[in-house]
Amino acid sequence: MAYEERSYRRLFAQEDLVHFQVAYKETDLDIGIPKAQFKPELVRQAEEIIRHYRWQLEAYLARDPVFARTLVPHDVPEEAPPIAREMAAAASLAGVGPMAAVAGAMAQYVATDLVGPGGEIIVENGGDIYLNSSRSRLIGIFAGASPFSHRLALKVEPRMCPLGICTSSGTVGPSLSFGRADAAVILATSAALADAVATAAGNTVQEPADVEKAARLAAKIPGVLGAVIIAGDKLAAWGRVDLVRIEGRV
Repeated sequence: MAYEERSYRRLFAQEDLVHFQVAYKETDLDIGIPKAQFKPELVRQAEEIIRHYRWQLEAYLARDPVFARTLVPHDVPEEAPPIAREMAAAASLAGVGPMAAVAGAMAQYVATDLVGPGGEIIVENGGDIYLNSSRSRLIGIFAGASPFSHRLALKVEPRMCPLGICTSSGTVGPSLSFGRADAAVILATSAALADAVATAAGNTVQEPADVEKAARLAAKIPGVLGAVIIAGDKLAAWGRVDLVRIEGRV
């Protein structure tokens, strides 16, 4: 997925879902709910949930400013809010700082608060996705100037859900990356973990030949289900990844 002033959301939309956008400060979510389950009040509820978790994190960061700026794993106390603890745990597994997991964590926490842990929903936060679906979904991959960009999609079956699908890029978008991957896409049992591992895998890619090295790194982390690493004309895939050609789609 890409930033591109969120223009990628035209490709992201699922036809059987009602999509709506909710933004507060830096958090900008696209939320898809099955048409039969959508209610207008969900829009207001989603905004309230975002504000709630933003307030929790901002209050915690005021007490623990290292959490916000460190680029390495950081221990948090038991009294830290659950979202901060999950971010820290995911970052520890990936070997990165906890803020590398913030977008995925926010998508997941908003989703589960809005429809419950078993509810059908897709929440996208700057290209980081939490998905729980009872039908197969195609999630397109945007990889900047790579020839694979807009040509491949991940096919996700219901048996894999719920899961996180998160992307890090050193060539696209505003996210911090120390690598040169056009897209490091990670599927994991939680969106926080997928986000953190995507950062770690993306950091590993300094040249196109590093895509296999990045995929192997992701494969070693418990909870990671699959990885797709793209740099230029090189691609490496590992795990429960079903890549589908979408030639002709733009």
